[in-house]
Formats: sequence, structure tokens, C-alpha cells
Amino acid sequence: MVAYGWCRGIEDAELLHKYGFDYIECPLSALQLENEVLHQELLRAYLDSPLPVYAFNVFFPGDIKVVGPDVDPERIRRYLYRAAKAMNQIGSKISVLGSGRARDIPDGWERNRAEDQLLHLLSWISEELKGSGVTLAIEPLNKKETNLIGSVAEAVHFAKQINHPAIRVLADFYHMDEDSEALDTLTAHKDWLAHIHIADTGRLSPGTGQYPYAEFAAQLTAAGYKGGISAECSLQRLDEELPASLTFMKQTFQRIG
Repeated sequence: MVAYGWCRGIEDAELLHKYGFDYIECPLSALQLENEVLHQELLRAYLDSPLPVYAFNVFFPGDIKVVGPDVDPERIRRYLYRAAKAMNQIGSKISVLGSGRARDIPDGWERNRAEDQLLHLLSWISEELKGSGVTLAIEPLNKKETNLIGSVAEAVHFAKQINHPAIRVLADFYHMDEDSEALDTLTAHKDWLAHIHIADTGRLSPGTGQYPYAEFAAQLTAAGYKGGISAECSLQRLDEELPASLTFMKQTFQRIG
């Protein structure tokens, strides 16, 4: 069964609930996992959310690096432990690993070393997520946002090396369109898809632009996709665009699942 959500802060959960969305997808970094006092203060809003916090994105805060010379393994391991604990407590099912800056390979750093570091990270995440009910979805980003993992196929390449049920892949329509990634990659890698992000022309709300949604939906249908579809984009008029986009999403993806 497909579910529809939006990437927003937890303060907008009531608004999304009002318009009939199935879940909210929030930034994991907003949980302030490295500040226990503040984290406990913030946690209540997620536990009491009128909508399920089905997914989290923005996995790492901006000052954590996961590749390059400034990687701090001990800090990362502590963060992953707290992240898994919090997501399990909240009841989330998906955690999106985007964090383009965190994984961007710095100048002068060898690519093979960066890839090894990323594999270590994914291995650590798989260990922490075991038994938590949460699946990590590796998010490919367009070339303007990162130089490591820029396509669904590349994300699957890393997931296969870990070969753990908690490590899967996300497909983001915006990033795919930015780099002209073929949509049939959705069916080619159907067994690895765990989550979907969508937007429309200009990274605005679904249904307002010229993205080839009919083909995108056809590929997801052929892939047998059943999971969350989150809009991740800018909004100019919330009270108009949220209900209109939800109607568009339901109409577009009605044959899925």
C-alpha cells in the first residue's frame, strides 16, 4: 500500500494531518541527538505527533563528515546509536541518508578511500538498525550537491556490498531529473527501492510543473513499488498547494500497490 507524506518540520504535522496526508517526514538532525537535555525536550513532539513520523531525512548535522580526513568515527558511532534508539522509540520506518556535504569527497582525497569510509558507515548503520524496525534508504543526489553517489544504480552498488536488509535505496525524482537519469532504473533496481521523493519543475510542489510524472508512475507500477512517497520541495502557498498536491499524487500513483 502506498502512503503519501511531505518533508516538513514536526511543527507542521497538524497541518499535514488536516489535509489528509498519511505521514510526515522530518529532519533527523532536528532531534539534536548530541544534546541529551535538548533532545529529550524535543522528543515529545514526535511521540505525540498527530501523524506518524514514518520517515526521517537530513541524517547528519552539517558539521559531521563521513568521508575525508576529518572523519571522527567515535562521534559517528555515538550519533548512530542515538539515532537508531530515537527512531525506534518514535516508530519510524525509513531513514534517508542524503547529507550531501557530509559525504562529499574533499579535494585531494582519494576516491577509493572515500568509498571505503562510506562502506564502513553503512556497515555501522546496519549494525545499529538491526532489530529497530528502521530501514536506511541511501539517497542519490545530483552532481551539484555531492560527488559521491549520484544515481540509483550507484546507490544500489553500495547497498549490495553491505548486503543487509536494513540498507536499501531511495529514488528522488528531482535529482533524477537534474542529471537526466533514465527512469527505467526504477524497474532495473526494483528490489532495492525502499522510499521515494518527488518534486516538480523548479523543485516546487508536485503537479505544478512539467516533470514526466506519467512515465515515473508507470515505472514505479512496473516495479511493484509499495512504500512511502514524500514530496520534498519548496512551497509558496501552503494552504493551496498542500491539498492540490495530495490530490495530484493520489491521482498519479493510484495504480501503484
